[in-house]
Amino acid sequence: MSDSQLTPVIVNGALGKMGREVIKTVAAAEDLTLFGVIDVNPQFQGQDIGEAIGTGPLEVPVTDDLEAVLAAASQAPQLGVMVDFTHPSVVYGNVRAAIAYGIRPVVGTTGLSDAQIADLAEFADKASTGCLIIPNFSIGMVLLQQAAIQASQYFDHVEIIELHHNQKADAPSGTALQTAQLLAELGKSYNPPRVCETEHLPGARGSVAPAEIRIHSVRLPGLIAHQEVLFGAPGQIYTLRHDTSDRACYMPGVLLAIRKIQTLKSLVFGLEKIL
Repeated sequence: MSDSQLTPVIVNGALGKMGREVIKTVAAAEDLTLFGVIDVNPQFQGQDIGEAIGTGPLEVPVTDDLEAVLAAASQAPQLGVMVDFTHPSVVYGNVRAAIAYGIRPVVGTTGLSDAQIADLAEFADKASTGCLIIPNFSIGMVLLQQAAIQASQYFDHVEIIELHHNQKADAPSGTALQTAQLLAELGKSYNPPRVCETEHLPGARGSVAPAEIRIHSVRLPGLIAHQEVLFGAPGQIYTLRHDTSDRACYMPGVLLAIRKIQTLKSLVFGLEKIL
């Protein structure tokens, strides 16, 4: 495959834990080319990203000028893709900028509000540009969510516990919110009250998502990304759990998203929609 046939990929948040994994994965893929890398860390500006992350030279310098990289990618022979693992405070602007330049965003950053997602969906539709927002790129998590949907037919009580490293900026996690939303979309309400509860400490019972599903967030060093969905009924507890031990588990999903987005003309939310 010639260079002009390769899909150019921009990695935004290149020096974060997920960004580093994406760079290694894209650099190793035969049908992709690492076009540009964005990171705001001033220590690495102008440095070869391969040398910065310890993989050897990749001949792609680190820059904090997203718009310049998007503009350059918009002139490439093939449609470009931006993979975003940045921060909830900037992801909305990043995605709008990418769509404006005709670059397809694959978004792993969580924390977008419903209103922001709706606005991006409208913007992507008008531009006929694919956009993927993926709260979790793990195939195992998709399977957990599908199992939870099945279980919800037989259980009326459910709570979600999500556990992440203590550098995660938003809570609850996008994955936990998505799991709750999938269960809520089935049209039933969960956890009918049995007593009048009193919280002696605010938040002790977690946050309340749609359909009265409670979500509990844990943040500790040593964790990566973990989720439990607990269903309860008289005499039994049914527990679904997914544990991440290495961020490499997300990379098949990232590659799938990069390749699938080429065929999309609108915003799609969730990895399960493209499997």
